[in-house]
Amino acid sequence: MNRKWFRQLFRRRILVIFLLVAQAAFLIHLLVRGGRLSQTLNAILTILSFLTALHIVSKRDKAAYKTAWVFLILLFPLFGGLLYLMFHFQGPTRSLAKRVRTVEAENAAQFALPGTGYDAAKESVGELFPQVRYLQNTAGFPVYDHTSVRYVSPGERLLEALLPALEQAEHYIFLEFFIVQEGCMWDSILSILKEKASQGVKVRLIYDDIGCFLLLPQNYPQQLRELGIECVRFNPFRPFLTAKQNNRDHRKIISIDGKVAYTGGINLADEYINAIEKHGHWKDAGILVEGKAAWSFTIMFLEMWQICTGQQEDLRIYYPWSEQPCTVSAEGFVQPYADSPLDTENVGEHVYLQILNQARDYVYINTPYLIVDDSMVSALTLAAKRGVDVRIITPHRWDKWAIHMTTRSYYRDLVRAGVRVYEYEKGFMHAKTFVCDDRIATVGTTNLDFRSLYLHFECGALLFGTPAIRDIKGDFLTTLQTCRPILEESCRSNFLVHLFQDLLRLFAPLM
Repeated sequence: MNRKWFRQLFRRRILVIFLLVAQAAFLIHLLVRGGRLSQTLNAILTILSFLTALHIVSKRDKAAYKTAWVFLILLFPLFGGLLYLMFHFQGPTRSLAKRVRTVEAENAAQFALPGTGYDAAKESVGELFPQVRYLQNTAGFPVYDHTSVRYVSPGERLLEALLPALEQAEHYIFLEFFIVQEGCMWDSILSILKEKASQGVKVRLIYDDIGCFLLLPQNYPQQLRELGIECVRFNPFRPFLTAKQNNRDHRKIISIDGKVAYTGGINLADEYINAIEKHGHWKDAGILVEGKAAWSFTIMFLEMWQICTGQQEDLRIYYPWSEQPCTVSAEGFVQPYADSPLDTENVGEHVYLQILNQARDYVYINTPYLIVDDSMVSALTLAAKRGVDVRIITPHRWDKWAIHMTTRSYYRDLVRAGVRVYEYEKGFMHAKTFVCDDRIATVGTTNLDFRSLYLHFECGALLFGTPAIRDIKGDFLTTLQTCRPILEESCRSNFLVHLFQDLLRLFAPLM
């Protein structure tokens, strides 16, 4: 990192922090300086908080969100209601939601261009078909046949498979990531992207501005454009209090010519391939799909590109199978899906819940965080109580202390109900996978926490009867050998720790 780059990065971050603090200080000054204006303002804000609390209770929303906000308003009756309104009723947030809805509606039909495997899946997947029907008919994400899947874990194996695939690109390479950081991983990919761009291959990159807030300079898109690579930041951070800043692009997508695609938990930074040690060994996972299902990830990227740039394109020009049909032959079905925080469908949560509710023998879960609402806790514990072998691996070495403490607070209820919880002792578990009954699995970007489930843009792929399901199960069982089980007696804690964890759980939806 050169000194000029660091100074630019440092100045920008300091300016943002200063402006946020200045806004808060100005509001506090108005309230505490005394006088008639202050008394009037206090009365108005108190009434506003009361009306806001009534509005929150009447909303059709997650109970955990309602409880957290109402408790916050009771705790801070002057600021609580105002804070809620500032976060939820702002023009930029509504404008983003409208733009997302418009783009998704305009491109909905493009997902089915390769033809879907809906009828064949109906005959093959049996009692799992309602999951297929929900994702295709309600959420709008088709199920595909003619798709091979390769499960890759940990991240260094993905890089080994990804570099040759990038070198074979002929028409375009699209990348969308939450984190991009200069280092061995990104440099090796960037060298190929530069070469491909010089050969006339269209190369585009979307990265999340908060995810890269301390990692990339503000002018990084311009630097890449000078190399022939189109680049935009998703939802650029601005120093104003707004709920829009909560809606981050947490997805990880690579599409190569619409024929090969990647998704999973692995970002483009060196800790993800264990080139550097950040929290011990970094255990992550992803999938490479080849065939019809890769087109879904291409559409997901192009929709986000339109949202970020405002540019309208005929997405059909990127369709790879217009001159010849897809010749990939593989067992099973693949159903990629995306999740937006700005609509009424919690797609990622519904995928997880339906897997748990349909499980007969086992469900094995990898997740870096375990901070969930009552519906997910009920699904996990009910599955265990009816005899399903439910196992969850979380990290032993944490990346965020408060989040890890909150995760551990859920162990008590789960272990008592028969859920078997383990912590990965070698380092940090960052994979997001479910595998169930040797029949169904999902690999994607959605963590079991409130941010991923309700606030972030996410994606994943649901697998039905593919050989990769065996690989996901096998990797989970192998990983268990380096995990320590969480026993009921180890969940016990003293009164103060228990109280602190309860407070963390209360505010978990707002973290």
